[in-house]
Amino acid sequence: MVIEIKTAEEIQKMRTTCTLAASVLDFIAPHVKAGATTDLLDRLCHEYILDHGAIPAPLNYKGFPRSICTSVNEVVCHGIPGALTLKDGDIINIDITTIVDGYFGDTSEMFCVGEVSKEAERLIDVTRRSMWLGIREVAPGKRVGDIGAVIEEYAHGELGYGVVDQFCGHGIGREFHMDPHIPHVGRRRTGKRFKAGMTFTIEPMINLGTHHCITLSDGWTAVTADNKLSAQTEHTILVTDAGFEVLTMRDSAWRPEDLSA
Repeated sequence: MVIEIKTAEEIQKMRTTCTLAASVLDFIAPHVKAGATTDLLDRLCHEYILDHGAIPAPLNYKGFPRSICTSVNEVVCHGIPGALTLKDGDIINIDITTIVDGYFGDTSEMFCVGEVSKEAERLIDVTRRSMWLGIREVAPGKRVGDIGAVIEEYAHGELGYGVVDQFCGHGIGREFHMDPHIPHVGRRRTGKRFKAGMTFTIEPMINLGTHHCITLSDGWTAVTADNKLSAQTEHTILVTDAGFEVLTMRDSAWRPEDLSA
């Protein structure tokens, strides 16, 4: 495993692409409402990304047919936009990856359509907290397993949610998916050590029920095995000398002012 350590110039390119990717989520937020199709969300994001001089990374990646991923309700990840019409009570993850000047930026967020159930609200809250607990484990000398351990201990050990282990975070930079793999389950003090200059995603998928997933016949869409709700949030992270920088942070994003609350 060769993990890319980025130079100052490369880090600045990562900041640029990640800032754009994050801005797509702010742009699309007002359009996530009952009556909108996931195809519409895809087309709007596609046009926004192109208008800002970037490339939507998912489009034609290993055959993926659209520019974003839209994962609704029981869809865990890699949902393909199409004719599905959003309705009140739905929850949806929108996953954005941009390419700017040859560098990839990756982020995703959960959106509620109208008024959603309390269990859906709680699931989204737990997922966001899980992601940030993982992010706060990042520092030079810490290990990959520390991220998965803290997420699993909290979401599954304390609260009983299913933590997906079939998909994980990943290194990112001049390629969409690179080393290291970042599992969201794990054991402390195991795995590769973090070094300043690494960039990777943390993107836990938390299920209301079982952690098991099934991939549908389209080869992409993963759904919960028990058809219960799933949520995911994602940031691209830079390891710094002092700890971490969230490259895809945006003003409107959820912040963990008090993770103990």
